[in-house]
Amino acid sequence: MAMAVSFSPLHLKPSFHSSSRSQFSCSLRPAVILPGLGNNSGDYDKLRLLLKERYGVHSVVVKVSRIDWLRNAAGLLDPNYWRGTLRPRPVLDWYLKKTDEAIQEAKELAQGGTLSLIGHSAGGWLARVYMEEFGISQISMLLTLGTPHLPPPKGVPGVIDQTRGLLNYVDKNCSKAGYNPELKFVCIAGRYIQGARLFGDSDANTILAAASISSNQPTPELAITNDSSNSTDLMATSLRSRFVGQGYKQVCGESEVWGDGVVPEVSAHLEGAINISFDGVYHSPVGSDDELRPWYGSPAILDQWVYHLLH
Repeated sequence: MAMAVSFSPLHLKPSFHSSSRSQFSCSLRPAVILPGLGNNSGDYDKLRLLLKERYGVHSVVVKVSRIDWLRNAAGLLDPNYWRGTLRPRPVLDWYLKKTDEAIQEAKELAQGGTLSLIGHSAGGWLARVYMEEFGISQISMLLTLGTPHLPPPKGVPGVIDQTRGLLNYVDKNCSKAGYNPELKFVCIAGRYIQGARLFGDSDANTILAAASISSNQPTPELAITNDSSNSTDLMATSLRSRFVGQGYKQVCGESEVWGDGVVPEVSAHLEGAINISFDGVYHSPVGSDDELRPWYGSPAILDQWVYHLLH
């Protein structure tokens, strides 16, 4: 049975510091970080340095550039794309090859021991594809950060499978999650903003007023106020929630759910895994702020899940 845990990390004191690193440093597994869709390797430099300097975990980032993702356009030539039955291979062979190169490098660091995979966003389900296609030799943990693991439901009006069948393939063909000494699955989700329906109870005047807000108007993602003086901010927040909600709907079939701004919480968890949710956590290192808009790899957030890499 899946285990679900929810945290509010911004209100918790860090559990691991450099002073506690020495007791683990002799046997820590190295990690391979798999970038998410549209990200490049450099986006994870800070996470890689934090893992090494603060916790003694050496890591290798899969070498991916933003331009590399254009290779996915090859899928347009596959008839399965248009039928919604696309498979990861051969379209994503380029990513799997780069992942294998990073894993071989990490195996040298492991010196015969095991290693962990840290998959961010699409990197999480691509890690599952890699393990299915290349085997799990020396891999003892998969930890995912804001990964959309589950395919969108079929038959829901307005929902289009943006992966064109890829997540259906992963769900049906990749090994199910588990948590055992041989291979541990840990799936982490963020609760940064709750989505809203595109057309809800708000009247048309409210929607139009929100839409007229200047593009440089501050737009808080979470409205925790009933002060009428902040009505402009609330309208902007409402507009943002509606926009985010449409993104959530394409992933899980529902718009009025919590998520990290890109991936809804319910899609980022897997039955059989250790499932953890963090309040106030944003999806991507791009556009994040460690203090105001932390992402999964921000120091205060990392400190709450790094435990799994140290054991």
